[in-house]
Amino acid sequence: MPQLPAPDYPAEVRARLDADAEEVIARYPDSRSALLPLLHLVQAEEGYVTRTGIRFCAEVLGLTTAEVTAVSTFYTMYRREAGGDYQVGVCTNTLCAVMGGDAIFEALRAHLAVGNGGTTEDGKVTLEHIECNAACDFAPVVMVNWEFFDNQTVESAKALVDDLRAGRTAEPTRGAPLCTYRETARILAGFPDQRPGAVEASGGAGPASLAGLRLAKGERGPARVGPPRGAPPPGGPVSAPDPARHPSSHDAPQKTSASDPDFPAGPVAEEGEE
Repeated sequence: MPQLPAPDYPAEVRARLDADAEEVIARYPDSRSALLPLLHLVQAEEGYVTRTGIRFCAEVLGLTTAEVTAVSTFYTMYRREAGGDYQVGVCTNTLCAVMGGDAIFEALRAHLAVGNGGTTEDGKVTLEHIECNAACDFAPVVMVNWEFFDNQTVESAKALVDDLRAGRTAEPTRGAPLCTYRETARILAGFPDQRPGAVEASGGAGPASLAGLRLAKGERGPARVGPPRGAPPPGGPVSAPDPARHPSSHDAPQKTSASDPDFPAGPVAEEGEE
């Protein structure tokens, strides 16, 4: 059975989105480059990328709905169905997982009575496990609408989602103040961030990431200058190192032919030779 055409937005909504889309498209030399921010724009309208949103993007950019759909289903930041006001992502990548991320995710699944990608009955919270968000210094990390909540525990994560559902203020560990998923989508579309203090907010790196920088700043003295190319090193020629005492000698203690008699290594016979 053929699918019915996607409905259009109401006239007043379409007029507003047309104006916003014109502003976005004007930023790019090729209108097609505006597709990603326009998908965020339509996501800000309904909370996910609907068939109507896909039709809108296709029309204003001169693309097919298939082309727009291919992009919208490729990137995980575009929702395919309605979700909550707050998208709570628990990092379950390697470091966060071993530091407690797996336990936090399982605890929130039970606490909220939803599965991965599920939304609570009140429409407030959508839970998902996410891949690394480059915040390993602060593992385990929970993100709410892409804002960081660092060094979480099962108890603090439960308290966080309870605050979100109750309408209480939840302040990210760093970065800008928290806003709803739709408001976040509009910001990602490239429109001004109206949150108080958003301009001054900064994510910042953690102590572990900054350790190397501190060491670099603590270097003393000029860089060591080596001898001219071709000149013998100070003190005369250096004898060849003993292979048996080489730091990596344990990696391959024997030649291939000696270590694997069934497959001896030898010269490759030239064509025509036996």
